[in-house]
Amino acid sequence: MMKFFLYIILITFSSAFGQEEGTPQRIVLNLTEKPAESISVTWRTVDMYINSEVSVAEATADTSFVDNVKSFPVKIEEVLLNTGDIVYHYSSTLTDLNPQTLYTYKVGHDSVWSEWSQFKTASNKPSPFRFIYFGDPQNYLKSFVSRIFRAAYSEAPQAAFWLIAGDLITDPSRDELWGEFFYAAGFITRMTPLMPAAGNHEYRGLIYYPVEDNKRKILTPLWRPHFTLPANGVDDLLETNYYFDYQDVRFIVLNGSEDLNAQLPWLEEKLENNKCKWTIVSIHQPLYSTGKNRDSREYQEKLLPLYDNYGVDLVLQGHDHAYGRTYKLKNGQIVGNNEKGTVYVVSVSGPKVYSLNDKYKNLMVKTGNGLQLFQVISVDGNLLDYKSYTATGELFDSFELIKE
Repeated sequence: MMKFFLYIILITFSSAFGQEEGTPQRIVLNLTEKPAESISVTWRTVDMYINSEVSVAEATADTSFVDNVKSFPVKIEEVLLNTGDIVYHYSSTLTDLNPQTLYTYKVGHDSVWSEWSQFKTASNKPSPFRFIYFGDPQNYLKSFVSRIFRAAYSEAPQAAFWLIAGDLITDPSRDELWGEFFYAAGFITRMTPLMPAAGNHEYRGLIYYPVEDNKRKILTPLWRPHFTLPANGVDDLLETNYYFDYQDVRFIVLNGSEDLNAQLPWLEEKLENNKCKWTIVSIHQPLYSTGKNRDSREYQEKLLPLYDNYGVDLVLQGHDHAYGRTYKLKNGQIVGNNEKGTVYVVSVSGPKVYSLNDKYKNLMVKTGNGLQLFQVISVDGNLLDYKSYTATGELFDSFELIKE
């Protein structure tokens, strides 16, 4: 009888813990165009709380930071889910921050708040940093993607941000799958900013129909409420096409599921007016496909001339559910390590895999399939160091780029 009584008490406590009405869910940080002086945070609640806000202060070793808290207002968006339920998403951009400074923050309202979490702003001058790049998570997010996310965090807990090259989920209209994505990431998105590209699986219709079928393209209405990404891209593609500069690296995110012609003038301007030493582009669809029976001629014809002309260093992609890394290329040809050229990488982090495409095998240094992978990329002055790891922490691929 005593065992039964204790069991009831524990179950009652467990069901109540963390279920307080109004608790912020799916908290995620995103970088802004100027990550040395600002950052954005987004979350949601089941009911609307108009007095929600973000509290932030410079972090201290003790709890005295609470005496110097600054509050930021939020924008609130009502979102209708596929279940028929309505939820409320909140977003705020924290401004006038100091460079290379550790901050602590919480989000919420009245007496219902998240825990305090921490983030660090970028330096306002060239400094060493690392970030993590993932190909498509997409499927079995809770059961299998959780371990690759956690393995990546264990390998590089101080990563400045995570970059995901599209297809975060497999069906963008299903809110429960977004819930699985945030379950897999756990607390990490509250501390490490997330910078995603939109893939075809972020579009209703493009899951089943080709990119060319414009009439069927509908970006999921759950994309923008979940993130607050830089609004500096093509007007019609806000928060799916953007750029940001991080410590002497220009990062450019393209939307390969939309009309590339509309993005080309914008892309050329961002490449031409680029004062950063390094340039990295992320786009979901690869220029040199690793997946069997796939071709990327349109992307090559439209993007390669700009990449070659303006010296893009690295292109990070997904979509093909198989791994591939090219030699350094220019005009579609292999060039020497000391020559100017671009390295193209395709990777996958989820368990869905495709057979390898041998069309571009002569351009590939390394290929692989049937693996869940994450990549840690470090930049330090004239050196870019790239390492790809399996879910079990084994080094799968690596290379270095050196600026002369």
